[in-house]
Amino acid sequence: MTPGPSQYNHQDSFPLVTGLRLRPPDPDTFIGTPAHDPNSSRVKRHSEDDTHNSTVYPFRSIWQQFIQFMSRTPLIPESGSSSNKLSYGALPTNHAVAEEDVPFLNEDPSNPIRKPDEPSAHTLQLQNSWESIPIPTRVTSNGAIRRKAVEDDVISVADEATDDDDDDPPGNSHYPQVRASVSTSDNVAASVSTPRMWFLSLLCAFLGSGTNLFFSLRYPSVAITPVIALVVVHPLGLAWDCLFKRDEDPIEIFEYGIFVEGAAEGRSMPPLARLRRWLAQGRWNEKEHACVYISSNVSFGFAFATDVIVEQVKFYKQDLSILYQIALTISTQILGYSFAGLTRRFLVRPPSMIWPGTLLSTAMFITMHKSENKTANGWRITRWKFFLLIFFGAFAWYFLPGLLFPALSYFSVVTWFAPQNVVIANLFGTSSGLGLFPWTFDWAQIAYIGSPLLTPWWAAANVVAGLVIIMWVVAPVMYYKNALFSAYLPILSSSVFDNTGKPYDVSRILTPDFLFDREKYDSYSKVYLPITYALAYGVQFAGLSALVTHTACWYGKEIWQVSQQSVTHGGKESASYRPVHSSRRPRDLNGKTAAVRSFDSSADAGIDTSMQTEDVHSRLMRRYEDAPGSWYLATFFAMLAIGIFVVEYYPIYLPWYGLLLALGITAVLFIPVGIVMAITNQHSSLYLICQIICGTVFPGRPVANMVFTTYCYISSAQGVKFSSDLKLGHYMKIPPKLLFQVQMFATLVSSFTQIGVLNWMFANMPSLCSPDAINGFSCPLARVHFNGSILWGVVGPHRFFGPGALYRPLIWFFLIGAIAPMIIFAVGRKKPLNSIWRKINLPVLFGSLSWIPPATGLNFSIWAVVCFVFNSVLRRRKPEWWGKYSMTLSAALDSGLAIGVVVIFFGFVFPGWMKGFSWWGTEVYKQGCDWNACPYKMLEPGETFDR
Repeated sequence: MTPGPSQYNHQDSFPLVTGLRLRPPDPDTFIGTPAHDPNSSRVKRHSEDDTHNSTVYPFRSIWQQFIQFMSRTPLIPESGSSSNKLSYGALPTNHAVAEEDVPFLNEDPSNPIRKPDEPSAHTLQLQNSWESIPIPTRVTSNGAIRRKAVEDDVISVADEATDDDDDDPPGNSHYPQVRASVSTSDNVAASVSTPRMWFLSLLCAFLGSGTNLFFSLRYPSVAITPVIALVVVHPLGLAWDCLFKRDEDPIEIFEYGIFVEGAAEGRSMPPLARLRRWLAQGRWNEKEHACVYISSNVSFGFAFATDVIVEQVKFYKQDLSILYQIALTISTQILGYSFAGLTRRFLVRPPSMIWPGTLLSTAMFITMHKSENKTANGWRITRWKFFLLIFFGAFAWYFLPGLLFPALSYFSVVTWFAPQNVVIANLFGTSSGLGLFPWTFDWAQIAYIGSPLLTPWWAAANVVAGLVIIMWVVAPVMYYKNALFSAYLPILSSSVFDNTGKPYDVSRILTPDFLFDREKYDSYSKVYLPITYALAYGVQFAGLSALVTHTACWYGKEIWQVSQQSVTHGGKESASYRPVHSSRRPRDLNGKTAAVRSFDSSADAGIDTSMQTEDVHSRLMRRYEDAPGSWYLATFFAMLAIGIFVVEYYPIYLPWYGLLLALGITAVLFIPVGIVMAITNQHSSLYLICQIICGTVFPGRPVANMVFTTYCYISSAQGVKFSSDLKLGHYMKIPPKLLFQVQMFATLVSSFTQIGVLNWMFANMPSLCSPDAINGFSCPLARVHFNGSILWGVVGPHRFFGPGALYRPLIWFFLIGAIAPMIIFAVGRKKPLNSIWRKINLPVLFGSLSWIPPATGLNFSIWAVVCFVFNSVLRRRKPEWWGKYSMTLSAALDSGLAIGVVVIFFGFVFPGWMKGFSWWGTEVYKQGCDWNACPYKMLEPGETFDR
């Protein structure tokens, strides 16, 4: 029924504006702005202002009046399946409007995007601002939201005015990978905190963390990655709706993701019907999907503290209580969250902190939950169909390199022609060589150090520069000159060696009580490192000092200013608005979009140092009440108290001030590490430096070294992961308080789950962590960490880097890393934004090589080739295709690989079906020096190279 004037006064509740073909909605199905809502009077003032201006300037055309109105009122171009209010929240960045021309800026109407319980007098005074207006929404009897009657008309006007505003609104990010992967609208009425979301989050946290902990103690191992959860929970969420939703269910209202209102008659329903109604809250959408994925992301990786517990129980023979295990695990896992929350204004909110790794997830959510499909360089296939094709193709293909034809993975074809030639194996090998022949058919090898499609090419170029200079030039020269006795060892290996060229036997230098025996050490051997291992230590030293000076040079001023503002405003956000540079396309005199331009290569050059600007995503998040900093401070002090209890009460031999030192190192380096990760997708690990500092300050304490390293390194690594998830929540417009609850809930569930699984394994698996362990449960990672605790905690750093030590010269890398960024900054700060000097990132150049070992040259070289092809060549030549499909391609390849690994392991390897399966394709790459890691110089039996 079309309402008459007496039923619906459109001038009081929704304006009839010249140029906008808006139809008043049916009042029986109206959700949005009621007649008495002050928001409607704001819109009315727009109309009155336009009428006033048309009276003063009667000669203006209808088109000019429309343009003036649209400069103040934002269009709302798209919507999700469960939203009844939606907006860009975008403010114009290049149009100056006098305050007297916009009367509602100086008045005090209620703010349509104010936070809950915030008085209307506290309306944000944003310069040059648009503010979003709610659209009337039609709702069917079963709660399904429909807005076609109104929305189609609004979109049609938008298309007439600007062809691409829905994808590139004012204030949008000027990073093309963000524009390609993140929606610029927000479903403010979408359900988030529902029983469905919490149940699926609990299920993923419980199953994923327990499974990964179980298999982390096995060799070969298998990992359930969060990408698997992202793919699997989508059909589960849809099935949940099909199971519990009914057509006759009443309308539901959600505010800030939380259910606030439903049908009153539900109270009189039978208990089972009421339970069904409660379970049926909301509809499965991208925000719930993102929360479940974030729960998986923070819980799927096995807790590093469990490795410490395994080493203490199985190798140091300590009897540990359940309370100790829980306290150590929870405190080490959650302390990182405190660092992430307290540094949000530096690492999460600035548009320049793009966090490339999160864009794969946002692209997946768009692919699974959006139906839009625009032609991209002639390609019309939808993202979802494209994902499915690549996913099933990658899954099927992995059976070749992962099971039937592994030579395709270790494709060292050059060495196959001369398998016993040591030099060819050193240079072109894929297992123990430098990988000068960058080719493989296995996505697991290509993406071993991270998906190349997620890393900007300028950052990958820094990684390649470090690889070429350090590993392909310096390492071979030093190796063949036998520097540091390296020619008697493999050129690349993750093991340390004795003076006979064999892996170092740590048990030969320990007493039965696992104490260091100096006499045994002197009679056995010093510890020797392969040349690439030694250089990896050196570049990690350089990367650590470069991290500090690079951050101080390029970001120090901004960090200081933001910190001062935080103190001035008492930790609250400033109401001032500093827009990002507009990324919108130029238009001709008629307002039409100019020809499509190629993405500016400098736009993501990694040299945007501003931390005080806002983009459309930051402004959209202002409508949600932020999680207070006091929550994170309280979390920090609670976990700190638990940590002090752990190190003081239990036989750790680490004093309380040692724990403070560990957390102090993390506090100093957390922002620099986070900035590098947020910009380049390359993580700078603190693992080595934490081991060395503890070994220096607290020598002869291997257990203390393990615990110190756990608090220092894991607080940083977990904190960076939490920051990444906070940015994902920022992109997906998840209410921050709810996100805090989701992350804490998943972390606690995973911690208790892993402790339970670990103790079950201690009680029910005989010979666990021994060579005789059943089915390969020999604890390989725990044994590696145990050896490290002996080397750095017992042998000590002074025997490696002290006066007269063999590897003493590596200390000079600290000085090189500290000075080099200053030189780059002095030269590059006055250069244009696209200058090569401003794209040199020494923390990335040095720090990325910390993957070697266990990564090989092949993992870097083929990764760089793929990154160059997609993120440089294809992005320049086919920008629309790159923007539409590149992130989806990466997600599909990762998902197909992850599912393929699980299916192959559990379906074929674990049952033993592949025993005895052998042919040329499974053996050719094992026949030679590349697989066997032959040294350049050989020793006779009983001969040593250091005497």
